[in-house]
Amino acid sequence: MIFSSILIRSANGRPRLLGQIRFISSQEPLRFTKNTSLVSTKTRTLGRSQGRVVILGSGWAGFKLMKDLNRKDYEVSVVSPRNYFVFTPLLASTSVGTLEFRCITEPVRGYSQNISYHQAWCDSVDLQNQVIHCTSNVDGNKGVQFSLDYDKLVIGVGSYSQTFGIPGVKEHGLFLKDVNDARLIRSRVVSCFEYASQPGITDQEKANRLHFAVVGGGPTGIEFSAELYDFISSDMSRLYPQLMSQTRMTLYDVAPNILGTFDSQLSEYAHKKFSRKGIQIKTKRRVLEVTKDDLVIEGDGKVPYGMLVWSTGLMQNPLIESLNELEKDKRSQRLLTDEQLRVLSKDSKKPLNNVYALGDCATIEGLDLPATAQVANQKAIYLSNVLNKQVKKGSDYLAKPFIFKNRGSMAYIGSSEALVDMSTVHQKAKRSGHLAWLLWRSAYLSMSVSIRNKMLIPLHWFLTWGFGRDISRF
Repeated sequence: MIFSSILIRSANGRPRLLGQIRFISSQEPLRFTKNTSLVSTKTRTLGRSQGRVVILGSGWAGFKLMKDLNRKDYEVSVVSPRNYFVFTPLLASTSVGTLEFRCITEPVRGYSQNISYHQAWCDSVDLQNQVIHCTSNVDGNKGVQFSLDYDKLVIGVGSYSQTFGIPGVKEHGLFLKDVNDARLIRSRVVSCFEYASQPGITDQEKANRLHFAVVGGGPTGIEFSAELYDFISSDMSRLYPQLMSQTRMTLYDVAPNILGTFDSQLSEYAHKKFSRKGIQIKTKRRVLEVTKDDLVIEGDGKVPYGMLVWSTGLMQNPLIESLNELEKDKRSQRLLTDEQLRVLSKDSKKPLNNVYALGDCATIEGLDLPATAQVANQKAIYLSNVLNKQVKKGSDYLAKPFIFKNRGSMAYIGSSEALVDMSTVHQKAKRSGHLAWLLWRSAYLSMSVSIRNKMLIPLHWFLTWGFGRDISRF
């Protein structure tokens, strides 16, 4: 009995064992048998000594892990529908032109030395055979499906904006999760003012179109409201002075107070500042429906609006929803992991040694960690250290449990003022006003990833201060 191996050349130029042909006798036909023993470990024969690590997502978790992972021993592949990372703390600034979009994005391929990147959606994960199934998200190639195998899988696909199933939100509301959302917001604001400046428009129609509504009183909703107020008061008032009397802003939230995660004194400070600026804050309001031109609010009825920005939290990513074999948090439906960030099997409740989850799509069993960039970044740093140490200490190396260190929270509230709540670090480390704004700016500038953006951000801050926001490039 004679066996002859069949090798094919893979995309990266290395040989790959496809199967074997067995010769029994000259009378017996050839039989091709698939080498099933290689299904779960075949990538180890293709890549480096530690095999292939596939990272799903290019957000705070995936991007940081991709940068820090040891690429001499791991073959790293990244799958994400967008080929860039977004510095989300400054996303609200780009939505009104305080910063330009290039200031807060980092290209994945800019850090892709020895990394394979695929611009695609991950549709499903075959945990048994260690294969992910993907669909291309590249123009001209959209919809084309392909599969990748892995030795280790890191799920960091993030989450979607929570709509609570309210009719009309997806169709008529604007979100603030990506630079494309910020582009739509900038375009909509200018469109509302241009519409109201047309001849033949009644005062009531102007007032309806120039009502800017924000649903959600968390940090994202507050910061966007503050940036929009600065935009209108500093720039649009100069360009459309005749429309300022019809312009108004309203912030809605179902909770009794805004900025519920901040110290109560800071929350009250923000509430007073918004009220003095003319921004209406309506708490304990529940949105029942959203139509093209109206918000239907419980107790208030129909409220006309020109632009609605929806910022009420996060909901489950469709990929996470499809992973029925894995344990999920009953309240948030995020993937449950152990303290080493390994996902838990739904049946056995035990961790899978080669599948990890981090970022907004996952939480640690027994800990109610917030879905923030700070948590995702710390988890990525922890996991990169674990995987890098496994190279030297073996795959059985088990690190100390992940511990989240809360560095505090910050929020911009407009007119060069901000809130800084670092009471988790020191009880008295709470600040509001202009000094807090300087801390806010310097902290986010220092956290920017590349030297290029560290130069671009202060440059655009200076240009905005000196010449105003540019509204011509929308």
